[in-house]
Amino acid sequence: MAKDAHTDEPGHSIPAAVACVRAAVGGVADVPAWSVRGAETREALVGIAQARAALDELEARLLAQGENGGAFAEVGATSAAAWLAHATRMTRREARRRVALAGALTDLETTREAMAAGQVLAEQAAEIGTAVQSLPDEPETRQRCEKELVRLAEHHDARELKILGRRVLEVVDPAAADAHEAALLEREEKAAARTTSFSMWDDGDGTVRGRFTLPALQGGMLRKALTAIAAPKHQRATGQTYDHTRPSPERLGQAFSEYVARYPADKLPHAGGINATVVVTMTLDTLKGGLGAATIDTGGRLSAGAVRRLACEAGLVPVVLDGASRPLDVGRQRRFHTPAQRLALTITQKHCQGPGCDVPAWLCHVHHAKAWQHGGGTSVDDGRLLCPRHHTLVHREPPDPVPRT
Repeated sequence: MAKDAHTDEPGHSIPAAVACVRAAVGGVADVPAWSVRGAETREALVGIAQARAALDELEARLLAQGENGGAFAEVGATSAAAWLAHATRMTRREARRRVALAGALTDLETTREAMAAGQVLAEQAAEIGTAVQSLPDEPETRQRCEKELVRLAEHHDARELKILGRRVLEVVDPAAADAHEAALLEREEKAAARTTSFSMWDDGDGTVRGRFTLPALQGGMLRKALTAIAAPKHQRATGQTYDHTRPSPERLGQAFSEYVARYPADKLPHAGGINATVVVTMTLDTLKGGLGAATIDTGGRLSAGAVRRLACEAGLVPVVLDGASRPLDVGRQRRFHTPAQRLALTITQKHCQGPGCDVPAWLCHVHHAKAWQHGGGTSVDDGRLLCPRHHTLVHREPPDPVPRT
């Protein structure tokens, strides 16, 4: 048994065991791993995970005892997490997570024993603790559920245990399971409503970033809507294989942009007596084909091509300004093609009219073959079906030069 350096008396076996582990691992630090055979490598990796679980259990036990016994307060630490973060250089967040697990394990004897035996990992134990804590406050029921979850941990990771933990009462006490789930869902929905938030900020480089938190229902609705928008036409436009279950962040971002741009303005609440409308200001020369930029009333600038593309798919309100940029006349909105006109175009054109493109008509935008600012009308004769990719390309192309007389 180890001896205390100050008293020459035998020290506690736990610190001695930790020292032995450190010494044993340190003893192989210079041993090349390439010489370990495949089967031994796999066995060693599993053993490391089991040993780490046992060490996590020991750490949790020491943290709980140290906090209760004042081991951290006696050196001036404000909490066990604060001392742990400072002494080990781990983040405060990670330190708080470990202290929370230590507190949970004091009431989870079966889980603690399984961790000490290397059978349950720390992340699994955390999910077991969360599931048990949400159960009715009946010790016998909680113990039975904990044992069931420890058994399930032999075959399921922490993510799967989280799902199974919500339904574990169906196995232990089916009669109480429905009432418990209803109460649990109600609590979660109220908590989600309280934490719902949305924030966004302009980066000043042509992009706007944001962060949001939504209840599960609205989050699912948004995901389904974006997936539907992202799926077929962006796949065809980029020539990439599309995975409906795991769309890329870039594709979802493009879908979100289109989702916002296409939300019906007449469905929005009024702001200042009119529908929430973004006002774009630009000169007539720029709209007709110039290279100038446009200004939007929410701040920021748009390229001329972006505004000309917008003119095909959205209603426009022409405003005549005087030299001091004061509005002199506000005209009537010019509507985009009606559903009947789109149907007629679908029948006559059948697919995208871009060179060599066969994207079906129902996935296309309607482009004004002759822009309305050049005298074109919103009619079947003037409409041209273009897929999102070709519609973007059309408005990126430099305008035709003005013919010389």
